[in-house]
Amino acid sequence: MSEQSIAEQSIAAAFEVAHSYEDYLAASPDHAQAWHDMAERITLLPTHHTLLESFIRPMRMLVVSGAWCGDCVRQGPAIAAIAQACDVIDLRWIDRDHEASPIAHMKINLGTRVPVAAFMAEDSGLVSIFGDRTLACYRWMLAKKTGATCPVPGAPIPDDVLAGMVQDWVNECERVQCLLQLSPRLQAAAI
Repeated sequence: MSEQSIAEQSIAAAFEVAHSYEDYLAASPDHAQAWHDMAERITLLPTHHTLLESFIRPMRMLVVSGAWCGDCVRQGPAIAAIAQACDVIDLRWIDRDHEASPIAHMKINLGTRVPVAAFMAEDSGLVSIFGDRTLACYRWMLAKKTGATCPVPGAPIPDDVLAGMVQDWVNECERVQCLLQLSPRLQAAAI
């Protein structure tokens, strides 16, 4: 069996045992408040809603995360808001350290970073893996590192960077939706 097939099977199997956003946070009550606080800062624009409501092809999305992870706290509520605004996204969450976690098959830059999302078609075919930090976050970090000051660990994320991060996740969801709608393999399937 090819590495791709093993990865797809591992991700699909993890999706089946993964949790809803609410259940994922309920399993980590010591960390949930930070996620709820960040959720209050997340704003989806009317253009985001219009775009997300236009999606027609079902998308499965598995997020491998850690409730304790600062990057996950910043991005998780945005991912959840996007999925909530889009009827065709089936979003599930699994802890990086869960026995069924497919994190070993979702490495970014050879590391097991979180959050990382696997986007799948309705038949569980792997479409995309996206995560770690978004482009907006990396731009912010790079500017801080190469600028006059460096970021303090745990420093709050500025509103404009947060908005850029939300846009980055919306963009990836749109890219996956385009891939799904244009897929010759899926075009023959009923929507």
